Amino acid sequence: MGLRPNIRVLRDMKARQGVLDNEVTRRAYLFVARNQNLPPQIRHQAQLQLNTFGRYTRPTTVKNRCYASGRGRGIMSEFGLCRYQFRLKALAGMLNGVKKASW
Repeated sequence: MGLRPNIRVLRDMKARQGVLDNEVTRRAYLFVARNQNLPPQIRHQAQLQLNTFGRYTRPTTVKNRCYASGRGRGIMSEFGLCRYQFRLKALAGMLNGVKKASW
């Protein structure tokens, strides 16, 4: 039986896609808004345009989460799993190249 996607994971995937879709235009408006050499009216218009972007277009909304449980802490980025899920999958032999250490 497969795992049902966690709502937190789905929200994070939506945020990642939104950031990818709007990255170039957001950076252009941000560059104009922060450029001290431009007239204040143009900078203000760029800031107003930035304010119209949605919530999931900001890069700060993207958070690494465990794909199995949705946990937001203790994520091993190489595998996309939290410590606990990593341990379970490693002991079950579901992660290639990972085995329990013994010395």
